[in-house]
Amino acid sequence: MRQAQTLNEAQLRRVLHYCRSRRHPVREQTIIMVSFYAGLRAKEIAALTVGDVFDEEGVVRAQFILKAEQSKGGRTRTVYLNQRLRKALAEYSQTIRLSDPVRPLFRSQKGGHFSATSRPTLCASCFWKSTKLAGSRTRAATVGVALTSRA
Repeated sequence: MRQAQTLNEAQLRRVLHYCRSRRHPVREQTIIMVSFYAGLRAKEIAALTVGDVFDEEGVVRAQFILKAEQSKGGRTRTVYLNQRLRKALAEYSQTIRLSDPVRPLFRSQKGGHFSATSRPTLCASCFWKSTKLAGSRTRAATVGVALTSRA
């Protein structure tokens, strides 16, 4: 099986810049950053809860355990959050309610969890539009799905 292409820092900056023009810019940028910096797949991002990422005081954890039912491979694993991602999550926390630890971390417009298939669509769309605006020829389908692989 071929290895999917991944974004470089310049491409990531373009995608994040484009996300600022969307309806929910902080949420969209944070989702992209979680995928890029933590390496989580669409299914894993969609399954995250507030309690997975934030402690009882509302502080971003340095690491958290991804439960077997949340992961693609059905295995429990530790996810480490670097400083840049923790800062983005702290900024995102200002836009959500942290009082319910079982609440979805990233809520859809209808208020529930995103589906695992809606995340790659969003990521590919953000990447495609940002590269089109920048005049790049990189294929969004390849890189967007690498950003958040389908479950």
